[in-house]
Amino acid sequence: MPERDACGGAVSERDAATVRIGVLGCADIALRRMLPAMAARPGVELAAIASRDPAKAAEQARRYGCRAVPGYAELLDRDDVDAVYVPLPTGLHAEWVGAALRAGKHVLAEKPLTTDATRTERLLDEAAARGLVLMENVMFVHHAQHAEVRRLLAAGAIGEPRSLHATFAVPALPDDNIRYRPELGGGALWDVGVYPVRAALHLLGAGLRVAGAVLTEGPGRRVETSGAALLATGSGVTAQLTFGLEHAYLSAYQVRGSEGHITVDRAFTPPADHVPVLRVARGSGVEELRLSPDDQVGNTVDAFADAVRAGAHHDPDCLRQARLLEELRATAVRVRREDQALTST
Repeated sequence: MPERDACGGAVSERDAATVRIGVLGCADIALRRMLPAMAARPGVELAAIASRDPAKAAEQARRYGCRAVPGYAELLDRDDVDAVYVPLPTGLHAEWVGAALRAGKHVLAEKPLTTDATRTERLLDEAAARGLVLMENVMFVHHAQHAEVRRLLAAGAIGEPRSLHATFAVPALPDDNIRYRPELGGGALWDVGVYPVRAALHLLGAGLRVAGAVLTEGPGRRVETSGAALLATGSGVTAQLTFGLEHAYLSAYQVRGSEGHITVDRAFTPPADHVPVLRVARGSGVEELRLSPDDQVGNTVDAFADAVRAGAHHDPDCLRQARLLEELRATAVRVRREDQALTST
């Protein structure tokens, strides 16, 4: 029997396969990147937008031809929403992701999923138990340039991998930016530190542990504004990671091996028209591999919609990342206390 719409008409296979997404909040990343991508992808319908500011929700709803909803809970109650995108401040993720799952909605949530590895695990378990997709919005892993790096590593292009050096840093933000508010999950680790940590998992695989970490608060700030970490595998491959909120912009990584290295610039947030260039150094020569532009935002929306249609999503790196971030923070706190004890003696 064909599926029927509210008026009794038959729904086409294309319509039945359309994923109707509601958006909880009008955060900057939603307005700049995700809403345009959702509106442009086939098989995805931007169904509704909710905001604490009704005027903002109405403005965006007019722009995309969808419904404005007065509150987050009201959006979750809608029958014409299959899935929700959660771009709220990190400190609010656990509450609203959990509410969305209990409402029977698939969820795409901004990274990190939560600031607590145990909560992240519980949400992932709850989604699996309910047969719902819960996907963390780490977009760079869906860009083709990283698949090419992994292909080169597997082919032995630089010999045996020895270390990864990854950095993501951005200039200072306005003083009232939510990233400076600890009660909303602010701080460099949750905002930009996620990227090099995830790059380490993506390129070096599971089994990483934190060998050392430092988190530093900028003057007048209540959160860390910079950080560094050393991760290591059991076989001694290391990942040296740096990140910060008040730095010159830098988004890059380099994988060093026994016979050469691969360098990737514009690694984490390249625009869709960016032409990636991978520099592969081996011996005394450097080869530049120019790749086709790729749209990691659109790719991520497609991946989420495909997972919803399939009714399944498996990403073990989400929980691994959460545990590494928690271990990194705990290590940095321990190091700071040890330093304070030394200076007080």
